Amino acid sequence: MVRVPAPWNTFVEGDNLTVLPLLPDGSFDLIYLDPPYNTGNDFAYRDDFRGERGSGRVGRHGAWNAMIRPRLMQARRVLGAGGALAVSIDDHEVAHLRLLLDEIFGEENLLGQVVVNLNPKGRQLGRGFAISHEYLLVYARDLGACVLDPSSSAGVREADFPLLSADGRHYRRLPLRNTNKKFNPRTAPTLHFPVWGDPESGRVAVAPFEGATRIEPVFGDGRPAVWRWSAPRIEERPDDLECRLVRGVRGDRVDVYQRDWLHPPHGQRRKKLSTIWLAEEVGSTDTAVAELKAILGPVFESPKPTGLLRRLLETMPADARVLDFFAGSGTTGHAVALANAADGGRRTCLSVNSAEPTRAGSNAAHAGYADVAAITRARLRAVAEGVGGGFAEHPATAPLG
Repeated sequence: MVRVPAPWNTFVEGDNLTVLPLLPDGSFDLIYLDPPYNTGNDFAYRDDFRGERGSGRVGRHGAWNAMIRPRLMQARRVLGAGGALAVSIDDHEVAHLRLLLDEIFGEENLLGQVVVNLNPKGRQLGRGFAISHEYLLVYARDLGACVLDPSSSAGVREADFPLLSADGRHYRRLPLRNTNKKFNPRTAPTLHFPVWGDPESGRVAVAPFEGATRIEPVFGDGRPAVWRWSAPRIEERPDDLECRLVRGVRGDRVDVYQRDWLHPPHGQRRKKLSTIWLAEEVGSTDTAVAELKAILGPVFESPKPTGLLRRLLETMPADARVLDFFAGSGTTGHAVALANAADGGRRTCLSVNSAEPTRAGSNAAHAGYADVAAITRARLRAVAEGVGGGFAEHPATAPLG
């Protein structure tokens, strides 16, 4: 029997609070959400908080919180033990959302609060500074089991590895000595031991050999230090080490360095991601509008760029099961298809969106899209035709998974 691979993109039209209970526990690895921002304009969830003191803004916070809370609780339920949740948000609710996520996911599971530079020019309307950023709050379902790797291969530059080995491989030198003074013979006694090296040949070993010099790890001020590698690891990887004569302020000394390769023998080199993501790296609202315009026309005012989602996808395994239940224009599904096409991955994405009516007189309405779900559906179908991976639609009333 030939097994037909699952489509990269599946779409469900319906209220996410109705759809989420139909999903099995632990059925997703990554959830990305771009919920409606609580700006106070055209907010669909307007609970009556007449008992609250103060301005109506207190009521709006309460209404938004009441809307998002049960959905986040469902999100935690459907995440696998190794999974992670990422939520885009702006200044209106970031403080309240972080407290809510701390409560539901546990503050110990916060992986990061990323600043995303989606509007480089800055928003010129309104009072105060020209806002050029939003936030991405990222939480693990269980920090100890989470498979999210907060690094990327995109930031690795060949220029940072200026040295060439005899066989033509690029590398840089890193001190084998641990430069963090928290690690010393008292705190890590098993890593304080002598090694033997020859600065002429570059050879390093844990046992004496002809022409070798005894080398002990020391800090720049001469105090005893420790190595970053254990003796067995040094024995296993002698070609990744080199001995050199170093000229310093305290005179000449012999030291040991790791050859840190641009292309390591096993796996792909990655660099830890910072908590500031620039528009030039992940795209902006303008580039996101252009992406969508090229497929469907100018039918959505503020989509997210696929580059933002692709960076997030790069932190997860290439077969991640992705869920977006505020799917909007379908950016997440589009990014999954692009990522799979680029690296041969087997990611899948379930996009959920309600039939929220498009605004009368808007570009979307003029283009014949009666509701936002129609835009999501049309984009994912176009992506399946242009990028590949297939497209399926599932009724909102039947169990999924």
